[in-house]
Amino acid sequence: MCIRDRLNRDKLRAVLEKWKGHPSITDLFDRFDKLQNYTKKKLEKEPKFNLVELEHIDVAEDPVRPELSMEFRKSYGRKVFGLKDEQGELAAIMCFAFTNQVPKSVEEMDMLSKDAAMQAVHRAGVQGNIAIAYTVWAKKKGGGKHMVNEVYKMVKQSNHINRLVTLSPLTEMAERFHIKNGAKKLQVNETTQNFEYDITLEDWEKALDKAKRFLKIK
Repeated sequence: MCIRDRLNRDKLRAVLEKWKGHPSITDLFDRFDKLQNYTKKKLEKEPKFNLVELEHIDVAEDPVRPELSMEFRKSYGRKVFGLKDEQGELAAIMCFAFTNQVPKSVEEMDMLSKDAAMQAVHRAGVQGNIAIAYTVWAKKKGGGKHMVNEVYKMVKQSNHINRLVTLSPLTEMAERFHIKNGAKKLQVNETTQNFEYDITLEDWEKALDKAKRFLKIK
């Protein structure tokens, strides 16, 4: 920690200590304690999941695009993520490609992700800034919803991905799933449809992130 950061933190502590008995500061601490306790209890009740990258899956289990081989799913920077529950069992699987434009078909996604991978060679390995979720399925009840939540958090924390878009089949089931989980319909294509999840940080998330950086909290 540099001297300036140390001084700033000491100054913050000194100010809080000086005004500790002030009604406004006391109220602020009370509100913070209540929020902290509420968050702790809520997190304790929610099931814990772990998002992991998978090297192999049985593609025949994919109800959306079983025709896509494992080689396709792992080529040109594409990734396969699994969601493991508290028992270490897979609850859901989601496959991604990374592009710089929104594809309207699997063939176009293939081409765009190849282009993004080639461009990454000249960008220190940084690939396309749009994460394309082109298939997702649950292996346990509720797994799909929790997968979306965990991927949403992962993408929000990314330094280079600025959009999370799906390449979904043209079905009512796909529409209900993504709309229910917070996405908005972006466009309808000839054989597919795209939904987009808003990954823009809220004001409180920006403030929290800034506070964490200032206080050196991970």
